[in-house]
Formats: sequence, structure tokens, C-alpha cells
Amino acid sequence: MRKALKIIGIIVLVLIIGIFILLKFLGSRSAAPANYMQDTETGGSIEAKYMAAGGYEVSTYEEPTLQGFSKYTIYYPTELETTDEKYPVIVVCNGSGTPISKYLSVPEHFASWGFIVIGTEEEYDWSGVSAEMCIRHLQKLTDNEKIGENENVFYQKVDFDNVGIIGHSQGGVGVLNAITEQKHSDIYKTAVSLSPTNKELAHNLEWDYDATLVDTPILLIAGAGGGDDWVITGEQLQAIYSDINSNKVMLRRKDTPHNETLYAANGYVTAWFMWHLQGDDDAAKAFAGDNTEIYVNSLYQDQHTNLQ
Repeated sequence: MRKALKIIGIIVLVLIIGIFILLKFLGSRSAAPANYMQDTETGGSIEAKYMAAGGYEVSTYEEPTLQGFSKYTIYYPTELETTDEKYPVIVVCNGSGTPISKYLSVPEHFASWGFIVIGTEEEYDWSGVSAEMCIRHLQKLTDNEKIGENENVFYQKVDFDNVGIIGHSQGGVGVLNAITEQKHSDIYKTAVSLSPTNKELAHNLEWDYDATLVDTPILLIAGAGGGDDWVITGEQLQAIYSDINSNKVMLRRKDTPHNETLYAANGYVTAWFMWHLQGDDDAAKAFAGDNTEIYVNSLYQDQHTNLQ
């Protein structure tokens, strides 16, 4: 009996190591095409509207830090530099071995819709720690007129009443932990978790999370039929959805591999943030109300929501 249990334990360990190596391999490649906004198929007018670039010219800012993730990268509307307005925020949690520098087209897309978007080079983002540090860094930026000897364009420009967070895969787990476990968990007005690592696999990798603690409105999206169901199956995504007690939406994009969920559904991701962080009523129609678009979009399946 002991020998059999030992053999089973070895098999499980080998599988975990194999999955971890595969996640690292996938993360070693460029994670989002530069032209995904133009090339990704959409199945509804709202999805198409928000998959396209927004109306803001975009600029970037980088600042090194004495953290394991080496630097902060911020995309923002260029007009921020010359206005007195405050801008809503999207914090990004990275997938395994996938720093934000591997998918810069994603934060650029969000920034073109009027958001300050901040991320790091963190490669192990399951805990939500780098997201917590992004919030602390933004607080420093909005509180100080200068950074060293340089003028600080973010001074009093960060809208902390409208902060969202998004993450993919291991970063999807990071989202769940950032909004439940980290010091500034209450700062998040909404969240998006893309293909979060299923509960059993996350536990075996010591990336534990507790979705029953989530009290933030959240959008869950995963792929379906893309050959990567070992990360999160429909049943496993449903289990996370069922654990959550806040306002929530779940859907799966058909024929979409795990890594492509980082960007393939960003029409709806952008719409979700526009609704919750900028009060965009047109964007809200994708998820709630009469003729809800996500339910009639043929590119998606397994749609669930508790929204009215």
C-alpha cells in the first residue's frame, strides 16, 4: 500500500513539474500580437467597438524599483500630462513567466480608452504582491510633485475611486488574491480574471486562493475547445464562479487556447472596465439588461451571470 501511494505521489509530482515547465515555455514567447485589436474576430457590435482602439493617444513611463520585478511600466493617455483631470486605473497581474513587457499591446489598448494601466516584470504573480506594490507606487506618484529631480506627470492625476485589476492564468489567481488578501484589497472597484489556474492545480503548485472571499464585481473568462483544458475546464471555472458571492459574470470563448485568452476577449474586458470605472452605459449592455450581448454572441458559450 505504501509503495502504491509513493508511486502515485511521484506521478503527481512529475505532472506538476511538467505543467510548470510548459507554463514557463508558453510564457517565454511573445504573449500578445501587436495587431490583435484588428485581427481578432468579434461577434457583436459592443465587443467590436471596445476591441478597437479608443480615442486617446497613449504614452508610456517606466521606473526601476528595488523589487524582484525590476521596474514598473505605465501606459496612460498622453493628455494626462497637460490636464487637471484624474484618470481611472487598471492594475495588471502577469501569467507564469510572462512579464508585462511580453504583451505591451494589451495595456496600450486599455490606455487608449482613457485608463492609467500599470504592471511589472513579475513572473510569479499568484499572490497579488506585485499588484499591491503597483497600488503603493501609484500612491507615491499621485502624492509627489517630483520624482527625483524630474517633474511628475502623475501628480494628483490618479483616480483611486475607480481602480480595476486584471490577470491571466497565474495572474488570474493573482487577481483573486489581490482583491481578497492584500492590504489594499478594498481599493479595487472591479476585477477581471482570465483563465485562472483551477483550484486543485493551484493548490498543488502552492498558489492557493479562496474565491468565497471575493466581494468585488468580477468578470471570469476562459477559453473553450482550444486544447488547454488542463489549466481551467468549464466545470472548474463554474466552480470558481459558484464560490463567488459578489456581482459576477462568466463566459468561455470558443476555440480559444489558454494563452490567447490574454487578449482574445479584450473587447468585453474593455467594456467591463468602461462600465465599472467610467460609467459607460453602452458598455454595460454587453453584460446586463435586455438583449444582453454576451448571450447572443456565437463566439462564446457557458455564459452565466447574476446581474439584472
